[in-house]
Amino acid sequence: MSTTAWFILIGCLMLARGLGADGIARLPLTSAMAYLGVGLLLGPMFLGLFAFDLVRQAPLLETLTEIAVLISLFSAGVKMPVPFSLARWLPSLRLAWLSMAISVALVAAFACLVLGLPLGAGVLLGAILAPTDPVLATDVQLRHAGDSEQLRFILTSEAGMNDGSGFPFVMLGLGLLGLHELGPHGATWLWRDLLWASGAAIALGAAGGALLAWLGWQVRAKEPKHAMLDDLAALGLIACVYGVATWLHAWGFLAVFFAGVALRQTELRLAGAPKDRQGLLQAQDTHAVSAAQPHDSEVPLTVSGESLVFKEHLERLSELTLVLLLGGAVTAAAWRWQAWSVALFLLLVARPASVMLGLLASGTSVRLRGLAAWFGVRGIGSLYYLSYAIAHGLPQGLARELADITLVVVILSIVAHGLTVKPLLERYWRK
Repeated sequence: MSTTAWFILIGCLMLARGLGADGIARLPLTSAMAYLGVGLLLGPMFLGLFAFDLVRQAPLLETLTEIAVLISLFSAGVKMPVPFSLARWLPSLRLAWLSMAISVALVAAFACLVLGLPLGAGVLLGAILAPTDPVLATDVQLRHAGDSEQLRFILTSEAGMNDGSGFPFVMLGLGLLGLHELGPHGATWLWRDLLWASGAAIALGAAGGALLAWLGWQVRAKEPKHAMLDDLAALGLIACVYGVATWLHAWGFLAVFFAGVALRQTELRLAGAPKDRQGLLQAQDTHAVSAAQPHDSEVPLTVSGESLVFKEHLERLSELTLVLLLGGAVTAAAWRWQAWSVALFLLLVARPASVMLGLLASGTSVRLRGLAAWFGVRGIGSLYYLSYAIAHGLPQGLARELADITLVVVILSIVAHGLTVKPLLERYWRK
């Protein structure tokens, strides 16, 4: 397809999504399913009007998915309820770290024992598929800043953290394949890739978010009507935190998520909002408050709140573009029994088992654990990890095999979760 055709195609999809938002919301499917259907129709599976070679164009896909995940992670962090509570976060922490490790181990064992892959490739495949997605799972995530519904909070915060907590396992898989230094008995991996990279990322993100909140508060405290480009400031925070984290060999995804969390938490504490109103007046989102009241009203302006709507628009654009490319990347040859078996094992065995074990004795209800176990949407994060591994020297034959499996898993996840999200959640909230 020519550049002109791409402009027309994406423009038509954006117009259809924008003009038909209410109608689409009532349909028993998600926007990602619609974009995927268009991609599959136009791609090599059917009409063959365009094709996207994921292995050959891994550096491009790595950049595109990297930007999409960063924006989504920051938005997720901003939506976290205030104030921070360890008791509230504990189930999510267990999902993002303990359940993540269990899922990686289960998929790795399946890949080695059933598919005959080497241990390093099995661990790498488990790490690629283990993270839940912050970009495609909007229907099961927090809807606005201050949303404190428990299921949505757990799924959103898990997705925010496990796109970073999965990185050590990616590096472990690459190391077992001889593509990354693990050190004697894995000591270098343990202290550098797991402990330092994760701890430094959280500390750096929290410090960066709190610093921007303090600077913004100082500027507006001196002159309440002072104009700030909140969207640009938030993008600057994402870029700086991610860049510094990468420079310090820390996990940038984790840093950006916690930068969003710290920014929101610090801004509302500085504003002196009562604890029962720190979720941005609970049921109201930032955009609604800004539109309903003038900027010099009693509701203080915040960088996190004023930039959130813009970030959500970028999320929708990235979802459209990347899912469309996903449809153009899969071929008929990818639908082999190996890909099907991994997808079914992950969705029906590995994810449920890891969630149930991770949340054991957590105080959460059986119904909540069951829904959390099912709604582990795989998507853009998995594509990023795959393209990252390919760009870092994964042998071409193995890269093709892992790419086919990953594409099939993501497609089946989009379809299966897209068809079930609305009826299951409506039944859950009705009860």
